[in-house]
Amino acid sequence: MSSFLIVLDIVLLVILLGIGGIWAWNKIQAKSIGGEMTNKEFKEGMRKAQIIDLREKEPFKRKHIDGARNLPYTMLKYQYGELRSDLPVYLYSDSNTITLRAARFLKKKGFVSIHWLKGGFEVWDGRTKKSKY
Repeated sequence: MSSFLIVLDIVLLVILLGIGGIWAWNKIQAKSIGGEMTNKEFKEGMRKAQIIDLREKEPFKRKHIDGARNLPYTMLKYQYGELRSDLPVYLYSDSNTITLRAARFLKKKGFVSIHWLKGGFEVWDGRTKKSKY
């Protein structure tokens, strides 16, 4: 019975270390790409940036950040050429994982200034808009 508990403890430790390693890797990657921005930072720089909503079309239609353009993550690899690589790109979605994947993808494609809204659209406290279509 005690050897079973020792094995169980080791397995749990390995899982926790793995999760911690993934978290640390994501943090390192995030800093090398650009980084998270608070609501305040996002608002301060958004006039000079391309604001990209990575959510699908329907959630975007319901409500989005005023001035944002809808470019769903599922279409990013086909439509990233529509973005200007010389201007800052501000990303947001409902998923931090999706947003970070999009940021990594854009970095690989030569975009230099890539940032994203910390906490995603759910935490946005600025102006929003509903699509007319």
